Amino acid sequence: MTEISLFAQLAAELTERKAASLYRTRRVLESAQGARVTVAGRELLNFCSNDYLGLANHPAIVAAAQAGAARWGVGSGASHLVAGHFAVEQELEERLAAWAGKPAAITLSTGYMANLAVVTGLVGRGDAVFADKTNHASLNDAMALSRADVKRFPHSDVAALERLLAASSAKRKLIIVDAVFSMDGDIAPLAQMLALAEAYDAMLYIDDAHGFGVLGEGRGTLVELGLASPRIIYMATLGKAAGVAGAYIAAEQVVIDYLINTAKPYIYTTAAPPMIAAAMHASLDVIETDIARRDTLHRHIAYFRETLAGRCELLPSRTAIQPIILPDVETAVAISQALFDAGFWVAAIRPPTVPTPRLRVILTAAHTEAEVAALCEILLKILKGS
Repeated sequence: MTEISLFAQLAAELTERKAASLYRTRRVLESAQGARVTVAGRELLNFCSNDYLGLANHPAIVAAAQAGAARWGVGSGASHLVAGHFAVEQELEERLAAWAGKPAAITLSTGYMANLAVVTGLVGRGDAVFADKTNHASLNDAMALSRADVKRFPHSDVAALERLLAASSAKRKLIIVDAVFSMDGDIAPLAQMLALAEAYDAMLYIDDAHGFGVLGEGRGTLVELGLASPRIIYMATLGKAAGVAGAYIAAEQVVIDYLINTAKPYIYTTAAPPMIAAAMHASLDVIETDIARRDTLHRHIAYFRETLAGRCELLPSRTAIQPIILPDVETAVAISQALFDAGFWVAAIRPPTVPTPRLRVILTAAHTEAEVAALCEILLKILKGS
């Protein structure tokens, strides 16, 4: 049988990826998510999950999901605009809107879908989007799908953003930025960006996937920075610090109404299971009341940075995302594997996800001080020998 040329091309490209240490595989968890997980029969200390507050297996949230399934069933059965919008979901949206200090909110199944919904729903041909070059991949895809004029500026370069805004004659302008950058861990200069949005009649869309639940007493980066404006459209994911799944968008009522009528990723997909909304109510209860979790996380961050300062190349992050920059892809992969062999799961992040290879260390409230200290000790040992 003649070999199918497409398959041969795909296989050749994968071979090239392997040769460049860029090939990706999946490791299968045999336990619940947490600070300690089981992979291939081995218990590992997990430092690569975005479960920042350790809520993914919290008993109260698990119980709420179980009760939600018993009350509302498992599947939603339809899109939100047909027959899939449940009372428990409506109550969650109202609660999340208040949580963000906004008049209204909608929920979606993933953060990726939320970004596609906002950008493609609000802008199109004749409009312009202005985006940080290190924004999440979902924002880049959303901009391409929107057909708006795409203007990208260097990371957190407010002066470059202003030059682009001043030169634009687009009828509708949308500034797009991560609040906390997922691979660098730093916080965007949101106050300056909001000032530019006001000066140049633009909207500011903020993806707070990695700030929600952690910063601003759990309410996110806007509260942390003391920012509020009708021009801000706010998105946060619910599968990281919140420990559940999905995402929400909060904004002025007219913006939410507009998205409900125009955003295809919201309109043309089955709604998330209502049990997810039930679980999220319990998650918000924990985030709001269990202050000790955030305190623990911030102590871990401070200890990690103090211990490794000057002994490896850390990026200036004060969040749970602590990248260690490495000289090349091969070194990043080798150190990640050495850590794994020693019982520590730390992800190696490589191009094209990031321009410079790195270890992406994620600290959580579920880790103990001894576990963070053990990570620092093994990291310094392996880095010294690399």
